Amino acid sequence: MDDLTAVRELEADVAPLTDEARFAARARLWRAVLQEGRPGALSRRLMLRVAVAGTAAAAVAGGVVVATRSERDADSPRMATLSAAELLHKAAARTRADGAGMPVPRDDQYLYTKTYISRTYVKDGRTKTWTDESWTSVDGSKPSRRQEYGKVHNDPPLGEHEVMWPPTEYAALAKWPTDPDELLERLRMGQDGDDRTAFVNAIQFFVVPRVMPPGLEAASFEAVARIPGIRIDRGVVDALGRQGIAVSYPEFDFAFLFDTKTYAYLGLNVDGGTGELVDGRMKLRDRYHELRARAESGVVDRVGQRP
Repeated sequence: MDDLTAVRELEADVAPLTDEARFAARARLWRAVLQEGRPGALSRRLMLRVAVAGTAAAAVAGGVVVATRSERDADSPRMATLSAAELLHKAAARTRADGAGMPVPRDDQYLYTKTYISRTYVKDGRTKTWTDESWTSVDGSKPSRRQEYGKVHNDPPLGEHEVMWPPTEYAALAKWPTDPDELLERLRMGQDGDDRTAFVNAIQFFVVPRVMPPGLEAASFEAVARIPGIRIDRGVVDALGRQGIAVSYPEFDFAFLFDTKTYAYLGLNVDGGTGELVDGRMKLRDRYHELRARAESGVVDRVGQRP
């Protein structure tokens, strides 16, 4: 059974969700990816149920959630001379050029990534920074080493009933479509027209390190370019001080960040905080603005080795 068929079967016995419940479930999924622990290492059935159905209760167990744009000023400056779709197509062209001629990694190799993270708290302007390095097994069969906010995690290989969504294994990703329209449908996980799910899944390609097969990263940008309502913000700076343009979806406060001049992918911006339930509604405290910059990446032969 393929994942999309499983999604449809899982949803068949679940009552329709309100918009708030759907967002709460997605926020919980995002928290599971970003928080310490093994991101995405859930049973296949549980992972699909969280991503597609879920419940509001799953999102209020505490911890970090991501704010919606309705919770802050929506009138931030916009880039007037370049649409979000045009920017994403330029980013796709750039990543295709950068990836031309790159060799296919061996299954026994690792993806090395270095990420700079800067988190500034809204209330007092206090800033924390981290430099995280990770080594991810290309085929998922070997232990990986991952840093999240400075803390080292030694992740064992995924078990028989564990999956990552989207996959991190190169062979699994190589089966994904590189046609933008087909990829957009895959990112929607069988939910007709569910662009919020598609945007979150596209973001997750870049949250957890993975080696992207030729054309997939470019196609992911082009798929997002097809989502109605995506927008750009100018004057954004990443964790390394590089000038960028952010691409976001109206309901979410996390965004892709691209270089202003070259359109190269730089990293992610996230506005969030600690979530708590107040009078039946999710409220955020300890709000922060987080910048996640992809500083370096490459394929190496062993954990601890750098390109």
